[in-house]
Amino acid sequence: MEYFDALETRTPEVRERQQMAALPSLIAFAKVYAPAWAELLDGVDAEAVNTREALAKLPVVRKNELTERQQAARPFGGFVGEWRGRVGRVFSSPGPIYEPEGRGADYWRTARAMFAAGFRAGDLVHNSFSYHMTPGAWIMEAGVHALGGTVFPGGVGQTEQQLQAMADLHPDAYVGTPSFLKILLEKADELQIDVSSLKKALVSGEAFPPSLRDALAARGVHAFQTYATADLGVIAYESQAREGLITDEGVIVEIVRPGTGDPVPEGEVGEVVVTAFNRDYPLIRFGTGDLSAVLPGASPCGRTALRIKGWMGRADQTTKIKGMFVHPKQIADVVKRHPQLGRVRLVVDNASGQDRMTLNCEAAGDPALGEAIVASLRDITKLRGEVQFCGAGQLPNDGKVIEDVRKYE
Repeated sequence: MEYFDALETRTPEVRERQQMAALPSLIAFAKVYAPAWAELLDGVDAEAVNTREALAKLPVVRKNELTERQQAARPFGGFVGEWRGRVGRVFSSPGPIYEPEGRGADYWRTARAMFAAGFRAGDLVHNSFSYHMTPGAWIMEAGVHALGGTVFPGGVGQTEQQLQAMADLHPDAYVGTPSFLKILLEKADELQIDVSSLKKALVSGEAFPPSLRDALAARGVHAFQTYATADLGVIAYESQAREGLITDEGVIVEIVRPGTGDPVPEGEVGEVVVTAFNRDYPLIRFGTGDLSAVLPGASPCGRTALRIKGWMGRADQTTKIKGMFVHPKQIADVVKRHPQLGRVRLVVDNASGQDRMTLNCEAAGDPALGEAIVASLRDITKLRGEVQFCGAGQLPNDGKVIEDVRKYE
């Protein structure tokens, strides 16, 4: 078995000890370097943040806060210090949200994921991510260059021209969305273009179900997925074992209860929160808005980092009820008032013709507790709700805090 480097096979205890030892320096640097972190971490003793428990006490910064701060202070909302001359590129994602790219090699930490997918020095890689404004193509290109490979910048669209380039250049690998890879292969069949040189792929940007993975493999292309964002770069990646996604060595991943910063037990679905060891753009406890869960144990491939199940939906389940927005954090605040509650789920329906919200709670049925929860719901959401009790473990473990089942004719 080959590995990108020795970091991948550290014992979990050594990795944890080394990452926690590096945290205080990152936090101290962020407070001095970036005005937003100086404000958000005011009063935090950086030297004391050297355990997961201490890290979990820091605030979670979510995309909406990043957007608001950027709108108030362009381009980076105070999360980047003096950037002119330090930043190599500036990208724009929908919002708009602006992301910096530092000048270091493999800034987005993509090479490790590519190596696990079978990419090697000398490979010619056909890149079908967009080179326009967003960082997707550049995230992949940096990884190919770090491995010693060559990139063809295909970009998006122009299917027939991309296929002609494949026929002429004989690429070894593809990076892009899995759906576009499928389109390319099907169009190649239609036009009788030989793209059989393509043997491997690293895909991202959308769901990659096993059915599509198997369909690509049947055509001789073995594709692996990576989980990356424009803010953080690579968070986790798939290996030959194909048992979950292995978290990157340059990040600390937590799974928290949606709407809060509270870590959930291993195996429970929650929001992916990431701390990246990136001094050009330090992001500490950044809430991705994506749902996932930790898988127990280490990967059979021999890599020992924490594994997650992959993308399991979105954590932002804000719902409008009777003209009022109800947020997952408000439901979390209700639970905090009643510690005897287990998992909860707010179900919103309109079976009677009017919006109704019912808080389903894993707890012993107690009329007095039910009345107290109803009062808490009204106090926190300003809406009247009902309570329904169920046994422990009866609510689905899917990360949903608010479920909207309303039907409209």
